[in-house]
Amino acid sequence: MVYMVMYRYVKAKPQVSVPRSLFVSYIVMSVGVTIILWTIWPIISFTLFDQVMYAKTIDPIIEESDVTIMPVSQADMDVTANPNTWFPTKPQKKVVAPVTSYTLSIPALGITNATIVISGDDLTQSLIHYGGTGLPGEYGNTVVFGHSTLPQFFRGTKDYTSIFATLPTIQEGDDMYVTYDGVQFRYRVYEKVVVEPNDLSPLEQKFDDSYLTLVTCVPPGTYLYRLNVKAVLVRI
Repeated sequence: MVYMVMYRYVKAKPQVSVPRSLFVSYIVMSVGVTIILWTIWPIISFTLFDQVMYAKTIDPIIEESDVTIMPVSQADMDVTANPNTWFPTKPQKKVVAPVTSYTLSIPALGITNATIVISGDDLTQSLIHYGGTGLPGEYGNTVVFGHSTLPQFFRGTKDYTSIFATLPTIQEGDDMYVTYDGVQFRYRVYEKVVVEPNDLSPLEQKFDDSYLTLVTCVPPGTYLYRLNVKAVLVRI
């Protein structure tokens, strides 16, 4: 007689339940990583792709005869909004001029009539014309400083704490307009240069023409280097 097994018992596999808190942890970690990448990507992309497109990185230019190096911490030199600390070895001078301020417009960046204060000391309230550099329209080099920030935190062209955040995107051949003492001057960008923070070359004066140099920190949101956007007066 043959008996057939009608039933077979199989031991059930234990059910593994994943705590809900584990899913929440994964979600929180994913969001955190995304925020970090979102924040640092502009810095990485600038370093890898944008910076190599600029003309060159200039070594610091120091005149031993009339400049003394003073010990200044990076925090003191960069974090402050006072432009007088940007070049502690070459302090800006108070300037006697027909006006104490003028305006700058850069159509390519959407900047319209941004205020520039001559020999000012607060970059959160305006752009600053570095005292002792040439005046607009005259022979020499007009040097203007402005703040930048991470593109994600760009607050528009009316906020001076981030007004130059998009300055690295300006192209050679773009025009900039300066209205000084009732007269408008048009400058055309011809070069972009990245330099060290203690490089004095942005303040250099050449008297063969009228120049305009815009200076801000790069990569945007850091104080590692300075971007110099150089323009020359378009004469009619």
